[in-house]
Amino acid sequence: MATQKITVPDMGDFKDVEIIEVLVKEGQTIKKNDSLITLESDKSSVEVPSVYEGTIEKISVKIGDKLNQGDLILTLKTKKEQSSQKITIKKEEKIQSSIIKQEVRESVGDSNNKSIKAASPKVRKFARELGANIFQIPGSQRLGRVSEEDVKKFVKSNTSKDKGHIQKKIYKDEYSHEEFGEVEIKEIPRVKKLSGSHLIRSWTEIPHVTQHEEIDITEMEQFRSSLFDYYTGEKISVTPLAFITKAVVHALKEFPNFNASIDSIKEKIIYKKYFHIGFAIDTPHGLMVPKIRNVDQLGIKEIGEELKKTSILCKELKIDKKKFFGGSMTISSLGGIGGTFFTPIINPPEVAILGVGKSFDKLVKDKGKIISKKILPISLSYDHRIIDGAEGARFCVYLGQCLGKDFAFKLAV
Repeated sequence: MATQKITVPDMGDFKDVEIIEVLVKEGQTIKKNDSLITLESDKSSVEVPSVYEGTIEKISVKIGDKLNQGDLILTLKTKKEQSSQKITIKKEEKIQSSIIKQEVRESVGDSNNKSIKAASPKVRKFARELGANIFQIPGSQRLGRVSEEDVKKFVKSNTSKDKGHIQKKIYKDEYSHEEFGEVEIKEIPRVKKLSGSHLIRSWTEIPHVTQHEEIDITEMEQFRSSLFDYYTGEKISVTPLAFITKAVVHALKEFPNFNASIDSIKEKIIYKKYFHIGFAIDTPHGLMVPKIRNVDQLGIKEIGEELKKTSILCKELKIDKKKFFGGSMTISSLGGIGGTFFTPIINPPEVAILGVGKSFDKLVKDKGKIISKKILPISLSYDHRIIDGAEGARFCVYLGQCLGKDFAFKLAV
């Protein structure tokens, strides 16, 4: 083993430059070009890299020290070198010195050269780690200098725009599935591929809160089963989802925050004056969420007919692409399958989604008597940036009132 001294390289006419970061510690093994310290003057900041690889024996500096060219930074234990290798190291030291000088020039910036972006090496490194191009990031500091906050804002906005600036981290299993037994490999259905990135965006960007509630729909079900055609005398069959949809529209009118979207870039709230309700439809190709327009202008029977027609178009892949956009709120109903409560994922740019489970009978005590009630389990997920828990609870209570007997009559008109 040999001991190598690492000193401050030539940085041009910079003197008494202060250490603001020590990036390594004693006993640590480092490689060539690993950053050791960060120096900052009144003009710029630069990271000093190592031209050797080995184990740090002693660090001779600390934060706050002021250094000049040639000052000792640390000593390093390295493998013994041949004379030819020493020559190579000397060349690398000269190269590193010229690189640092260039970093200083770039950090200071040049008003006559628009291709140079003013940013410290620390910010440049931060941008590289996030996969962002420093030259595409607008700087908010003096003379357009880029800060860490500028990098964060750029990354956040481009994640939603999906422009490909951010490198996707890929995780690989340590062992393949085949090592544990027989497997079958199939292609992911196209619809699920398209919805996958949308769901990831929703779950990672939106702070979800899910509220569960049991709604008494006994009177509504009695009313629904009593519907018949006055002219033919035939019973009218209307799905409970049509009643729930109409009730949701009433609730959206009462609580406009649920019929809104957030513009994260402009930091504005967009309140919608229309009522286009989305429905999660299970198809052989995967889950689809088309919208039915102007539900507030439709009767209960018309909503039921629109639901049937839209479901058929989705299953036959004949639905217009525009139908999947421009919604107020989405309803995801599992009533036809089973289950009670779940956590539905918000369909951005909407801010809420209502999950509906399968209704069930429940014995309750009412005025000293034990009676059976028909209960509808609901799960309301909402964006906590715009809707708080109290408003979420009030929405659920109001929705329950809308599904009572008197309201059910009004909704059917």
